[in-house]
Amino acid sequence: MAATVSALESAWQLLIANFTEFQLATVVTFLIHETVFFLSGLPSLLFERFGLFAKYKIQKKSNTSAYQNRCVLRLILYHVCVNLPVMIFSYPAFKFMGLRSSLPLPHWTVVVSQVLFYFVLEDFIFYWGHRALHTKWLYKHVHSVHHEYATPFGLTSEYAHPAEILFLGFATVVGPALTGPHLFTLWLWMVLRVLETVEAHSGYHFPWSPSNFLPLYGGSDFHDYHHRVLYTKSGNYASTFVYMDWLFGTDRDYRKAKAVEENEGKNL
Repeated sequence: MAATVSALESAWQLLIANFTEFQLATVVTFLIHETVFFLSGLPSLLFERFGLFAKYKIQKKSNTSAYQNRCVLRLILYHVCVNLPVMIFSYPAFKFMGLRSSLPLPHWTVVVSQVLFYFVLEDFIFYWGHRALHTKWLYKHVHSVHHEYATPFGLTSEYAHPAEILFLGFATVVGPALTGPHLFTLWLWMVLRVLETVEAHSGYHFPWSPSNFLPLYGGSDFHDYHHRVLYTKSGNYASTFVYMDWLFGTDRDYRKAKAVEENEGKNL
């Protein structure tokens, strides 16, 4: 453990010696996000395009190559024109709230506890914000953009109206804004959140999918249902966990559908 911490701090020293905190918190953060997002999201696009792992695909329908390409091009536009400016202009606010990048790195217990807090808080806020987006006016004018892809693949996780990017993006940043984290913790949170939402939108449920091992985790099967049914009946509004939908009964139709699938499977 001590050797790992020492190696991390040595690498971190190189970063802060060669980049300003502003550069690290904005441009480097953006580049890390883009790298993780596209590297984790492209596999499900390619699986769908070439018919790979078809037995694990949740829906039988597939997007055309042109429809996939349209998503990728618009994502690049949204990320450069919305995400990057937001990161740049929000830096003073994060700095005011206590963001730091200096050594020493925070203790692993602090990192873990903060990231867990971010996941729980983000899930709570996202649930209510997402549920609001499924009201008639907001769905028609904002959230319907995200639901253009009724058969999701990993990269569709961030395909959304710019207003939604800002609206639901608040759920992702409010935790870090409250705790004023170290930049290392912020990067770890961002990476984990990206991997989670890409997996939830992947359109594939594998034997090794996280929902098979992590209690209360929603995952791809849980969220795929949200995309493939009528927006007024979709439910499954939470981003990561299942307990919010269970508590407020917005997973009722999903549970019924799963029960029917299981019964049909037993009768085969």
